[in-house]
Order: sequence, then structure tokens, then C-alpha cells
Amino acid sequence: MAAEMGRMPFFYSPEGRLVQVDYALQAVSRGSTTVGLKTKDFALLSSQVKPTRPLLEPAEKVYVLDDHVGATGSGYIGDVTTLIDELRVEAQKHRLVYDTPIDVGTLSRHLSEYLHQLTMYAVRPLGASIIFAGADELGIQLVQVDPSGTAFRGSGFAIGQGADEALEAIHKGYRPDLSLEEALSLTTKSIEDLNGGKSVIEHGVVQAGTRRFEHLPSAKAE
Repeated sequence: MAAEMGRMPFFYSPEGRLVQVDYALQAVSRGSTTVGLKTKDFALLSSQVKPTRPLLEPAEKVYVLDDHVGATGSGYIGDVTTLIDELRVEAQKHRLVYDTPIDVGTLSRHLSEYLHQLTMYAVRPLGASIIFAGADELGIQLVQVDPSGTAFRGSGFAIGQGADEALEAIHKGYRPDLSLEEALSLTTKSIEDLNGGKSVIEHGVVQAGTRRFEHLPSAKAE
């Protein structure tokens, strides 16, 4: 009976849990260490680029969704890119229909509803969690959405391998008045400390002054 429940994403376990959503969360915890940090002036996304086999190019980790919003994720790469494509399409549809950039709240609700749909029918919940950062009329926004479709807003998030330790490091070093350079140093250190020193880390930032999401130079491993 328990094994049968494990195959059915829309069945509850005797403990009241959606078993396949729990499995999806475990898949996220095996992904790259990925963090997001927000102040009133900017939101920063940083994600470890895991080493690949020789001659292979690493997968992209920080994505532009629209001019004013970007995202990163952790979990199965195919699932992450599927969600990124869904967000990009939704952002462009909003521009075509309303002739304005999509606000971060609407974008996060769309992703939550999309993921929640996958917990109700005979399909596999996606093993990916997304953090996205943007600038809209409400200011700088930072949101995380997990495989269940639950959305969280805050000033700092960590997902992937060692997420709890990375979040603790971010929390200890966080100040509302951090400069961008200090924030970069903090997110880089939180990731590197979990991965044995120098790592390749991809960064992206959106700033209140420009309201544009931009890639920052990667930190290269030595």
C-alpha cells in the first residue's frame, strides 16, 4: 500500500504528506548550492556551477526572464530549464497583452499554480526549486517557489546541497545596508565554504537604480 502511494502524486501518505512532493524536495537538495539575497537597493542571485566532465561546457545557472527579472534554480537541470522557459513565456505573454512588464507577484503566482497542478494529477512533480529576483512598482523583490508550488518572499534564500548551512551563513553576515560588493563576497563565501574552497559561481543582479537584471562576471575556480 505504501509503495502504491509513493507512485501516486495525488495520494496522501498515512502521515498526511504528498510522498512524491517529498521526493521532489529531496531532488532539489542534491542540486547545486544556490542562494539569493535582497536589500532595498538590489537583489543578488548566486549559484555554484558544478564541475563537468572534460570538454563539456557547464550548464547555465542564472537566467534572464525579462529585462527586469531573472532567476536561478536547483534540482534536475531539465526540470529547472522547463520552469525557466515557462516563466519566460508568461513574461512575454503579459507584455503582449498588457504592454507592460509583468510584476514579480504575478509571475510568482503563475509559477506556484503551474507547479501545484503537477501535484494533483498522475504526473511527476518537477524536482526543481526556483529563486527569482526582480524590480517592479513595489521595489526590489526576491521570491522562492518550491516543487509543491509554495511561494516564499524574503531577504535571503538558499536551496540545493547544503542549503541549511548556506542560509545560516547568509543570515549571520546579512545587513539591510550591504553594498553589492559585500553581498557578492557573502554569497560567494557561503557557497565556497560548503564546497571545499574556490568554486565556479554564476551571479546575476537587479538594481533599483536601473531596474534591469544583469549577469555579473563569474568567480572562477583556481
